Amino acid sequence: MRVSDSSVGGSAGQFHTTRWTLVIASARDQSEAGRGAFASLYQIYWYPLYAFARRRGHSPHDAQDLTQGFFLHILEHRALSGVDRLKGKFRSFLLASFQNYLLVEARRAQRLKRGGQCQFIFLDLETAENRYRYEPADFLTAEKIFEARWALTLLEQAMTRLRQEYLARGREPVFDILRAFVGITETKPEGSYEGAAKALGVGVGTVKTFIHRLRKRYLEVVREEVARTVSDPAEVEGEIRALCDALVAAEGRLKP
Repeated sequence: MRVSDSSVGGSAGQFHTTRWTLVIASARDQSEAGRGAFASLYQIYWYPLYAFARRRGHSPHDAQDLTQGFFLHILEHRALSGVDRLKGKFRSFLLASFQNYLLVEARRAQRLKRGGQCQFIFLDLETAENRYRYEPADFLTAEKIFEARWALTLLEQAMTRLRQEYLARGREPVFDILRAFVGITETKPEGSYEGAAKALGVGVGTVKTFIHRLRKRYLEVVREEVARTVSDPAEVEGEIRALCDALVAAEGRLKP
């Protein structure tokens, strides 16, 4: 496979809806589209909340029930309809809301019956517990686990967007070869620059250029993902630092 220099990369100027926009839209719009928008948030952010509940001492099934119940409560009761996006970071807002929900649930004599006519996204408990087994068990608080998992979630989202950009250009195989050189992955790069160059049918200098551009685009996308979770662009740098600190605190012991 031979790849030309112009065939790799993405557009850094594309507009992406903020998480706050999706929250507010889904809270106000109970149509199928509104619920779909909120479901997309659930798919992305359920695990950091699940890990938080587990670290707070809830059993796997209770943590699953509480996480799903939290999102269903928001949907069914339009709990976010009056939310002001100027409240700040979406990460902080979501955790505070979840903590309040846990307090309310703890005060109730019996669990609410959830679901009704609502069809919701399946939460894979087995997969969640397999991931949770890798959480550091000795020193990280529930809040630190949540922050570190939130950081990894954003990094995974950035990688997913990069794959989609390459796929749109018919270059997914290129991405699959180069992705091990970029970001946080479970595996180390297989082979070397020479091996990647041979697989792509280009020179070593060219493959280094491709990797440099992919890394640069990856950092751009990470910034865009972070920007989608804050209400003020001025908060982006601080949020990036906070998420980096969370990963450092986890000492690399969290598996993506």
